[in-house]
Amino acid sequence: MKKVLITGAEGFIGSHLTEVLVQQGFDVKAFCLYTSTGTKGWLDTLPETILKNLEVNPGDIRDRNTLDRAMEDCDTVFHLAAHISIPYSYIAPSSFIDTNVTGTLNILQAALDHKIEHLIVTSSSEVYGTAVQIPINEEHKLQPQSPYAASKVAADALAWSFFKSYQLPVTILRPFNTFGPRQSTRAIIPSIIMQLLRGTQSLELGSTTPTRDFTFIDDLVKAFIETGKKPDLAGNVYNISSGKEISMRELAHILLNKISPEISLVTKEERLRPSESEVFRLLGDATKFSERTSWKPKITFEEGIDKTITWFSNKENQKFYISKGYQI
Repeated sequence: MKKVLITGAEGFIGSHLTEVLVQQGFDVKAFCLYTSTGTKGWLDTLPETILKNLEVNPGDIRDRNTLDRAMEDCDTVFHLAAHISIPYSYIAPSSFIDTNVTGTLNILQAALDHKIEHLIVTSSSEVYGTAVQIPINEEHKLQPQSPYAASKVAADALAWSFFKSYQLPVTILRPFNTFGPRQSTRAIIPSIIMQLLRGTQSLELGSTTPTRDFTFIDDLVKAFIETGKKPDLAGNVYNISSGKEISMRELAHILLNKISPEISLVTKEERLRPSESEVFRLLGDATKFSERTSWKPKITFEEGIDKTITWFSNKENQKFYISKGYQI
């Protein structure tokens, strides 16, 4: 990788990837969603030593002009920009099509025009739906159970079609559930931690029976970087997962025991997905990726949880989480 563009650089995963790539000496462009206030999401919180070595390009992946300017002189593109909230996708499905599908199409066309040497497209384990075989490998059928998941299936299909039709060197990474510092409280782990740190009388959750396969953010970033260094991975889909699953009830009790053991669990209807839309089991198989690279998750779930609690416990970090209610 000589010059790297990261879309969605201002977000949870994107900001961590941006930070590490700059630390490792790469020439990085950060493509961030334009705002009238000039804010750059989590990038605004990075040390000055990172920011002074980072080129920030405001724009929108739905707009080809800003993408074309950002992609000039780049050889590698990490595409992370996306709408990701499943509950919000029930309310505003067309916005997920605009960003996740049309936006990805713009990325693909711009990458083709600029002769990008390697494009890494970020997928989601949600495309698999509730597992019909365990563990889930890349051959598992795709069965989207939410508008969000459907938009990611469509984006993946477009990326695959550009590899087949135009020989665009595309690699699709399919992370299972990621967690760590800077994550939105729309996600289960930050939601639980922040409720408990704020002294809730009862911990509000949705369904507690689904299981998920969690990877700490540092391990996922290493997987992205490993992928970027190996253009020969193009033309494939790779799961990124720990190979371990935990139920939402087990997760809640782990966090309760670490923060507020006396608090009880309460199921809130507003946090429940529609019954046919809930994905009840996700357990990934990352064997294919591990065999093609040197990657394996290094940070245990408990180590990652402790690092995440420590970060959220910092009052300076809590100021970024204004709302105390349910975030969709």
